[in-house]
Amino acid sequence: MIRSVALGCGSYLPDRVVTNDELATRVDTSDEWIVKRSGIRERHVAADGELTSDLATAAARSALTAAGIGVDEVDLIVLATSTPDETFPATATTVQRKLGMTRGAAFDVQAVCSGFVYALSVADSMIKNGLANTALVIGAETFSRLVDWSDRTTCVLFGDGAGAIVLRAETGQGTAADRGILASTLHSDGRLHDLLFVDGGPSSTGTTGHLRMVGKEVYRHAVTKLSDVVAEVLDIGGLTAADIDWVVPHQANARIIDSVAGKLSIERDRVIVTVDRHANTSAASIPLALAAAVGDGRVRRGDLLLFEALGGGLTWGANLIRW
Repeated sequence: MIRSVALGCGSYLPDRVVTNDELATRVDTSDEWIVKRSGIRERHVAADGELTSDLATAAARSALTAAGIGVDEVDLIVLATSTPDETFPATATTVQRKLGMTRGAAFDVQAVCSGFVYALSVADSMIKNGLANTALVIGAETFSRLVDWSDRTTCVLFGDGAGAIVLRAETGQGTAADRGILASTLHSDGRLHDLLFVDGGPSSTGTTGHLRMVGKEVYRHAVTKLSDVVAEVLDIGGLTAADIDWVVPHQANARIIDSVAGKLSIERDRVIVTVDRHANTSAASIPLALAAAVGDGRVRRGDLLLFEALGGGLTWGANLIRW
């Protein structure tokens, strides 16, 4: 059985750090208020002229170095982003050019905060179908360009960053002991559009627009839907919550992360949490958290990882991967 096995991962965060105290000089908020409601202490913001493709390219190079391979071995780039450089072409093709990759295919996936889970599933399917052998899966965002910096309920929650993982086709035995992606599941419900969206777009307003969110409702749906989707992906994989070594969740809000772990009876010390350091980076948050945990030695070869996320759409999903 063909498995999409992780060779390495990497990340990139812009140099500029914006603390809660700095935000408190712009809007009516405080460090205490932000930390209590989200767990966020700071976020990174892209410099003027620093594009989503720049962040994605830096993360991709970091992942390739960790994997020990050159870009000439990559034949697929799937980039998850809601903040592309341009309306078209796909930002993935810009990353392809910046990396010097001259073969294969590159395209974007748009599922907001669930984007990396979706992109990983797409790349896994293409590898299993023989359409690619070695894939770069990237999550990259410059959400600072979408938030309304006068809205204290949203501007404090988001940041910029990128993370990437290199996948390669390898033969497994078809059991849960295999390395690689073991199971994925994806969902969406367009009826919940108004809970989290951007009030602009090429065919509606001709503008980029700003992020709008009904926070309490997003929280409620996140806890319920993420708990359900984790149970679903474990069932598909023939595993239980006790088998998971590390949960690497979308880093949206520490309260959501804790609530979902509690519902699944997963101990907090088995959950990777980095939201305090980079806030909600949408599609970039899972690979950023993964790279941090691999980098500090918590995640080791053979560990069973669970990725889960919910985003605008609403979209949600999960992956199981043995590192």
